[in-house]
Amino acid sequence: MLIAQISDFHVVPSDSESGKLMRTETFMRAAVAHIEAMSPAVDVVLASGDLVDAGSEEQYRLLLRLLKPLRAPLYMVPGNHDDRELMQTIVRPAGHGYLPSEGFLNYSLDMGPMRLVALDTVVPGQAGGLLCEERLAWLDRSLAESDKPTIVMQHHPPFRTGMSQMDSMGLVGAAEEEAILRKYQHIERVVCGHLHRTITRRFANTIASTAASTAHAVELDLHEEGRLAVLGEPPACAMHLWRNDSLVSHLSFIGDYGPAHVIYD
Repeated sequence: MLIAQISDFHVVPSDSESGKLMRTETFMRAAVAHIEAMSPAVDVVLASGDLVDAGSEEQYRLLLRLLKPLRAPLYMVPGNHDDRELMQTIVRPAGHGYLPSEGFLNYSLDMGPMRLVALDTVVPGQAGGLLCEERLAWLDRSLAESDKPTIVMQHHPPFRTGMSQMDSMGLVGAAEEEAILRKYQHIERVVCGHLHRTITRRFANTIASTAASTAHAVELDLHEEGRLAVLGEPPACAMHLWRNDSLVSHLSFIGDYGPAHVIYD
């Protein structure tokens, strides 16, 4: 089973001021084409938040058009740039009925040999995330329902990265989440977005990771009082391969880097 994780699209129309600067619509088209060209074919696509840049109806309708060529099932969670209510009223009716019609956008479902538990970490109007008592209780109940190998997907990572500006927009409730996850042995991965970089950390008897953005990267700045900047590093996605009862994750750069030079076939 091959799972593609794409994150932090920040989609805006290409003819808008920010669209001309950041080109997120163009990058989103390239990401979709990249996934569709994968061989072997992708079985599931996970989208870990910041789907659009300003949570507007126009941006969500554009996003749905851009994602339409994907043949594999697509499951998404909101990020801090998203609007929960618009995802319920615009995205949910457009083939994303797994999203709850009200309340937090938490859900769980089977993905063949694996299970997905998707967690809404958004606080409207804030860059940082929160796992309140209600969401933590839901997570605990959902993980207890099955011992099937499970991926937990959320936007805000439950760990500090050393990137001080991004850590200041981190997740409140991470310690409580860690305590819950430690109770279970079937969690294969906690996959996140938000950081616009590929980062991996051991966490709660499993592995937590963030995916690179399909658009712009956040600068890697590990100073104690670092700055926040974006730059044009190559966009990428994560590829998670489930085979023989183990999940192996890869970084796949999006773009044309010339033909492969075959060493052995």
